[in-house]
Amino acid sequence: MIDIAIIGKGPAGWSCAMTARLRNLSAAVIAPLNDTGLLRNAERIDNYPGLPQVSGQDMLDTFREQALALGAEEITGLVRQIQPMDDHFLLLVENEVQQARTVVLAMGAARPTLLKGEAELVGRGVSYCATCDGMFYRGKRVAVLSTSMQGVEESVFLAGLAAGLDYYAMKPHRLDRLPSKARVVEEKPVSLSRDGNSLTLTTDRAAHLYDGVFIFRAAMPLNMLLSELKTEGGAIPVDRAMRTNVPGVFAAGDCTGKPLQVPKAVGEGNIAAISAAEYIARHG
Repeated sequence: MIDIAIIGKGPAGWSCAMTARLRNLSAAVIAPLNDTGLLRNAERIDNYPGLPQVSGQDMLDTFREQALALGAEEITGLVRQIQPMDDHFLLLVENEVQQARTVVLAMGAARPTLLKGEAELVGRGVSYCATCDGMFYRGKRVAVLSTSMQGVEESVFLAGLAAGLDYYAMKPHRLDRLPSKARVVEEKPVSLSRDGNSLTLTTDRAAHLYDGVFIFRAAMPLNMLLSELKTEGGAIPVDRAMRTNVPGVFAAGDCTGKPLQVPKAVGEGNIAAISAAEYIARHG
């Protein structure tokens, strides 16, 4: 059981982890391996106290090393879903389940662009987890839409269940490890719709029918990550203690809205950790 599960490895996430460890709480920073936040591309940052004229990559490396030295844990993987329980949270990280007493959302400002019709079909043929829902499509036709090697890895599992599997690479990545059953379709997915018992995947060239569609990206839509979470204009509203509308869930950094600045993110990460510690103390 983790005391504070921190989703995102930017300035807010690492700041939160440091403060949590200084309060003697266990903290795990969870994010995909190739999580490339906007800060990594910054050539020079001049407004962070104590680190003048530093690159974004060097700044993140410094934050990470300091947090890990304090005892924070780093877990590699995309958080697909957060499920509130009576006194803790279950987090589906790739295909593994983590448990945490509190959660801090620090994923940055980037949000995935959904296909037209995708949101309405989640749980009705559209899935983001092969091991969770793959058994529903045993002996049926499925499509995998992916931006990375994660889709290739998930296809290996799905190929052992499905009667047919079409693979759509939404961004360039290696396909040499795809199972022999997978058929690579070099078309761009545009929209999804339901046609009776089947899903219609419309591309820039044609329309294809499937029983199920699995989509793998580097980020999850907020309302699908945590269905109860309130959002406003793509940001997560919080109070001065970084509390969201879900008890035990806090947010910090760019995901809470402007200004999108490192000093603001670090400060909010610090406050989120303090608030999470107080929440844990109150609830045992």
